[in-house]
Amino acid sequence: MKKITISLFVIIFFMMFFYGISVGLYEIFPYQFLNLVKDTIFVDNSRSQQDLFDKIVTHFIIDIDNESDILKKREALIHFIWKTESIPSSYPDIIEKNIFDERYSDIDNLKQIDKFTITMKHKVNSIVYLFHPKQSNDHLILYHQGHAGDFINGKQSIDYFLKNGYYVVAFSMPLLGMNEQPIIEIENLGAVKLFNHDQLQYLESENFTSISYFLTPIAYTLNYLDDHYNFKTYSMVGLSGGGWASTIYPAIDTRISKSFAVAGSLPISLRLNAQDIGDYEQLHFELYKIANYPELYIMSSYGNDREFVQIFNKYDTCCFAGTLYEHYEYEIKKVVSNLNNGKFSVILDDTHNEHKISGHTLKLVHENISLDN
Repeated sequence: MKKITISLFVIIFFMMFFYGISVGLYEIFPYQFLNLVKDTIFVDNSRSQQDLFDKIVTHFIIDIDNESDILKKREALIHFIWKTESIPSSYPDIIEKNIFDERYSDIDNLKQIDKFTITMKHKVNSIVYLFHPKQSNDHLILYHQGHAGDFINGKQSIDYFLKNGYYVVAFSMPLLGMNEQPIIEIENLGAVKLFNHDQLQYLESENFTSISYFLTPIAYTLNYLDDHYNFKTYSMVGLSGGGWASTIYPAIDTRISKSFAVAGSLPISLRLNAQDIGDYEQLHFELYKIANYPELYIMSSYGNDREFVQIFNKYDTCCFAGTLYEHYEYEIKKVVSNLNNGKFSVILDDTHNEHKISGHTLKLVHENISLDN
């Protein structure tokens, strides 16, 4: 009986083996099914990204045909973020002049640092530095750091802009850098220490959105600078999460002339791997229901002497690497061109393989701003 069982097993094994070969050789059942599963799970490296994304992305939804459409979306964004009819007019809560921070003592052309403190709901705050150059060109750069932490990580960029005569005002993202990570009471959850952006969803309500934590410090700081200085232009530069902020905020506030978002975002339909999905703020449904990413790119581009520049690190080790922007670049440029006011540009930085603002990019940003001045 045992010999019969073994023989039967061997016969079945060889039948399955030869049938498997026939499936692959003659493409008989279930060849099509197995091939579909393979294509779904594994991306054939020999197939271009263009072929893959063409199966998923057919077009981008852009509901902007004229200035009126932009104004309506801008008003809706302001109302969603601040529950007001206009951008808040407040100043930072505390302004400290000429502070000392040893970390920046070796920067050339640095005259002084002023420190702004903005305190928001649930004791979430933002510490902002205003760097004064000794020799000034009377232009301001708003520098926004990403999820890596404190804007000390952007010291190379801050140093570069100061050397070229810019005032620089620097921001970190909520809960990061010198910003507080408060412990707060949340209904039905108890005491919670806020340290991660994804936790901010617990604070959402009909009367409050925690997206405001990312943008209020910028608005308050600009209000103060508007009333106490006479800068020729405001330009915004950000990396990663700071690149996201440098995409969203200029769409709302036209005081920003030019914005440069480095490794900051892609339309959600082009985010096909875990690396590019992003944090809470990158995926907030209520926000992007008002204006999706392609529409935000257009809104940040639109206006007299305004430009929005997306900068991608081709070999970025973190986020949005490669040339996925090619799927929408033409479409965005076409809409901006039809609006006949403003400019949208894309730069691909292939000079390095890091998640950073490179020296090459800093030079291009400076040259771009200098063109009109």
